[in-house]
Amino acid sequence: MELLSLNLGRPVAVDHTDQPQGLTGIDKRPVDGPVRVAAPGPKGIGASGVAGDAVCDLRHHGGDDQAVYAVAREDLDDWERELGRELPSGAFGENLTTQGVDVSGARIGERWRIGAVLVLEVTSGRIPCRTFQEHLGERGWVKRFTQKGAPGAYLRVVVPGEIRAGDPIEVVHRPDHDITVALQFRASTTERHLLPSLLAAGEALHTEIAATAREYAQKYPAGN
Repeated sequence: MELLSLNLGRPVAVDHTDQPQGLTGIDKRPVDGPVRVAAPGPKGIGASGVAGDAVCDLRHHGGDDQAVYAVAREDLDDWERELGRELPSGAFGENLTTQGVDVSGARIGERWRIGAVLVLEVTSGRIPCRTFQEHLGERGWVKRFTQKGAPGAYLRVVVPGEIRAGDPIEVVHRPDHDITVALQFRASTTERHLLPSLLAAGEALHTEIAATAREYAQKYPAGN
């Protein structure tokens, strides 16, 4: 398992975002590194956890629970075959393009050591948006991406450190529950009745998703 590509975005002006300044950092490009990764601070204040990476819409992106975004190269390859086009590492706006890691199959709370020091913790999957769709230029992309159910993973920083392309990735902790990124994504999108089950992931779950799951469980105690 390794960090195949480390990707950073720069602010770019586009006409397909509702961000007030009309900027997005989704177009990420590979860099060699080393690059420091650290907790950026609470959502709405903190941006990316990856130094030099742009997060332009702090309402929906960035913050401690979404400090880093990872996508498996294997998933990009699968999409390449399906779409009939090249998808370079960073094409989904991911900071980390991994190889040999089942990113969407990772459990919420799973911890990865990348390189010698950095430790990240899986918090949730990525919810697609209009900016993502327009960036790829694929009609109906939000629906198609959602149906696929392989969203990649957001991670928080547990131990800060520097990383670079080619660093090994090691799973140093795997929780004993069965709440994966893929299951959480389905619960948050197409199978809302699964929301209460996400609470088994405990404090590792993205705080906003945990709040939604608790609210749903209180509203529908029978899980309907």
